Amino acid sequence: MWSMIGLIGGLALLIYLTMRGMNLFIAAPLCAFVVAVFSGLPLFPQLVGEGEANFVGNYMMGFSSFIQSWYLMFLLGAIFEKLMEDSGAAYSVSKWIVDKLGMKHAALAIVIACAVLTYGGVSLFVVAFSVYPMAVSLFKQANLPRRFIPAALAFGSVTFTMTSAGSPEIQNWIPIEYLKTSPYAGWEVSLIVAIFMALFGYWWLKKMIDKAVARGERFVSRPGDPVEEGQELPHPVLGLIPLLVVLVISFVFHDSLKQSALIVALLGGVIATYVCNYKHFKNFGSAVSEGTIGALIALGNTAAVVGFGGVAKAVPAFHTAVETITSIPGSPLIGGAIAVSVIAGMTGSASGGQAIALPLIAPHYLDMGVNPEALHRVVAISSGALDSLPHNGYVVTTIRAICGETHQDAYNAVGALTVIVPALGTVLAIILFSLGLGI
Repeated sequence: MWSMIGLIGGLALLIYLTMRGMNLFIAAPLCAFVVAVFSGLPLFPQLVGEGEANFVGNYMMGFSSFIQSWYLMFLLGAIFEKLMEDSGAAYSVSKWIVDKLGMKHAALAIVIACAVLTYGGVSLFVVAFSVYPMAVSLFKQANLPRRFIPAALAFGSVTFTMTSAGSPEIQNWIPIEYLKTSPYAGWEVSLIVAIFMALFGYWWLKKMIDKAVARGERFVSRPGDPVEEGQELPHPVLGLIPLLVVLVISFVFHDSLKQSALIVALLGGVIATYVCNYKHFKNFGSAVSEGTIGALIALGNTAAVVGFGGVAKAVPAFHTAVETITSIPGSPLIGGAIAVSVIAGMTGSASGGQAIALPLIAPHYLDMGVNPEALHRVVAISSGALDSLPHNGYVVTTIRAICGETHQDAYNAVGALTVIVPALGTVLAIILFSLGLGI
């Protein structure tokens, strides 16, 4: 009982402190400490046997493992972003897109750019780093409230592309190991759900922006924003080439190098940006330095939250919760969706929700005769809903470290598009599979 109170209370406190703008380097370990104390988890490694759970050990294991896995990607992604900004390449591309789509479709341009990169296999974090300079320029030209930039970035990245059939993102690949399916499992239903999420989500995003503009909200420039005045811009094609290099390299090497393909792809993007736009840099050295600092801040913020998940997974209440949710009676598709969504919400990770739930529910549901392709697609889509609560690493990084916004200003729109829209997509997928489509 006390462990469950601590787990729920610690998670609620983390969400509250995050929304209030508290520094995550303090908030995350503080909330993890609450979870540990209520669960009677030993505080230090010296108080337990080797390999046994403890607060400091589990928190730092989660923290350090994330840095170990993602440091080079964050570093190269942030440098890539700054070089695209400093050379004017991002602004040149954004101006071209605005000219083609029209100023009224600035938000749509951002969503499309994110969707193309995400479906091409570029990491969600990297997409946010890469497209943000373009987003600032587009929103500035269209004079739209910049607090909606995180929502546009997140919507284009973690909804209708991340969990769709054929996507090379890890959230579409984890189920393969447990269900023996393919990345294209349930593609007919996936296509319908993706179209629904894309159309409904964009309509909702545009409606929120229009309401804010009607209230008098406008774009407000900040120190450090891309400055295009007085700078000779490269041709839009020279700005697009580095993005295409990242996309192509990540797609080509995804199967052979897995996650490491992103390192090669981003390095290729950095080199391509320099080669194509070296005449247009204002201060190449400064851009690299700023990118490095930005990467460390973004990486640290995310790792702090991952550390909280490392402690949460070690307490008895977490295992009790997992057993309860994975034993939900009724349709296996509904049970699977709920199990994955809730665990993803507790850990703040879509891939974490799948990796924890699938080993438990997959054998049971497959023995019941559940269609593996249907389960694959429902699990994938549902993992992208509650994972986007305020404490999610991607949400924190995108809102705070990349866009420089506060949760109080930006999260409502992000939550609407990345929690509610995928939840509705999950419901639609279950209905379509229940009607026999794609089975």
